Order: sequence, then C-alpha cells, then structure tokens
Amino acid sequence: MSNAERQARYRARNLTQPVPVATRPRRPADRRSRPQRWRDAVNELLAIQATYTNWLAALPDGLRGSSIAEMLEAIVELDFTDLMEIELPRGYGRD
Repeated sequence: MSNAERQARYRARNLTQPVPVATRPRRPADRRSRPQRWRDAVNELLAIQATYTNWLAALPDGLRGSSIAEMLEAIVELDFTDLMEIELPRGYGRD
C-alpha cells in the first residue's frame, strides 16, 4: 500500500461522522446531611398533612361519611410532632 493510499483511507475514515456516544445525565448529588434530610422529610409530611386538613374542611356535607372522609380523617389524626422532636445522632464521635 502506498503512502497516497494510506492517506486516502485515513481521510475517508475521518470524514465520516463519529458515532455519538450515549451518555446518561447524572442526577445532582444530594449534599444535605442525614439530619437535614430527616427534617426536610418531616416538614414535607407536615405540609402534605396541612393540605389534607384543608381538603377535609372543604369537603361537602354529602361526603362527610364517605370513605374519602374517613381516609382524610386518618391522615389528619396522625401525630408527626414526635418525629419533629427526634434528635438524630450526628455520627463519627460528634454526638
């Protein structure tokens, strides 16, 4: 094979579009500590419970005895204050 033929093959190979590499987007790393994630989760539960409380208060009288009302009352009656008061260990001798 002559130098001209090698060069022609090289140019032909590089003229074709490269196959795109499939990459998966990465989720951003959660940098919060475990105690912070716990507090955020409890706050989210309390916010959701508040929306269900509002839903139960706005429920028409015709649905007061229904299964929906019973489920909403069960959610509203849950006591998340104990979850808020839990002091989680910090770990690695920082307690």
